[in-house]
Amino acid sequence: MKLIDVTNNHSELVMEQLENTDANFVKVFSLGPTTVIYSGAPTHKDVLLLNKVRNIKNAEISFAIENILETTVDNVDILHAPHIVELSIPVYE
Repeated sequence: MKLIDVTNNHSELVMEQLENTDANFVKVFSLGPTTVIYSGAPTHKDVLLLNKVRNIKNAEISFAIENILETTVDNVDILHAPHIVELSIPVYE
């Protein structure tokens, strides 16, 4: 699996997220047919995996946890919905 940074192609989404949430940064990646939105705020980091065609695969979830959040599954809150998975971890400063 390979993450491709496509943030520049989603400038409207990024600006909307920065204006309407507590996020300090927003990055958008392509993980094959799955879109990955990574955002960080002072108290948490979130990854949203979206695929309009199929549900998110466990391998994609594991990849995002290891390579984007750089943690283990034990530290992540995972919320499943059809075609969407949200991963969230608290940030301790």
